[in-house]
Amino acid sequence: MILTVNGTDRESNSYLFDAMFRIRARVFHERLGWDVVVKDGREIDSFDACHPLYIVSVDEISGRVRGSLRLLPTTGPNMLRDVFPVLLGDGEIVESATVWESSRFSIDQEFGVPLPGQKLSYVTGELLAGIVEIGLSVGLTEVVSVFDARMVRIFRSAGCPAEIIGTPQRIGTCMTYAGLFEISERALQSIREACGLTHDVIGTRLVRPQTVA
Repeated sequence: MILTVNGTDRESNSYLFDAMFRIRARVFHERLGWDVVVKDGREIDSFDACHPLYIVSVDEISGRVRGSLRLLPTTGPNMLRDVFPVLLGDGEIVESATVWESSRFSIDQEFGVPLPGQKLSYVTGELLAGIVEIGLSVGLTEVVSVFDARMVRIFRSAGCPAEIIGTPQRIGTCMTYAGLFEISERALQSIREACGLTHDVIGTRLVRPQTVA
């Protein structure tokens, strides 16, 4: 199942946050070798202090966290503008009330394999569907993200390939892209078909991320 948690709720959801940050450390530091700061087995950066909205996949029976991502408005601090501006052309910026940024998409390796006959793992599809469902509920037109080549393959398998903006660059060991993703019923249906989803993944309670100057 999917839980949506605001960054301001960290103390009351300490288990979720601890598991999420540990998965991020395993994915981005250990597996991908990104230049991220890991402390006590957890990967946390400055954008986690900006009160993002987190989408977290949790096993309904065991309560185990399986993966997560975070959403931030592009009208406030975000990774594309503040960390990866090199991916955009001179003077180019993505900033709109109807465009949010998705970042730190990460899944526990055990849950990243698609079932037979599916193009995506269930957890991958659940997280992607969560982005689109939230986007539709708050009136977004697009989501922007910075991602590597492995995510390009995932997005294609989901039937929601990115519109690449700017120029891909090799950052560290990874070819890195910036892309825009359509928020639409069509995109949501494609994701559901790719992983076997038959229902909405987001409940009725939704807390928006907060814009931090």
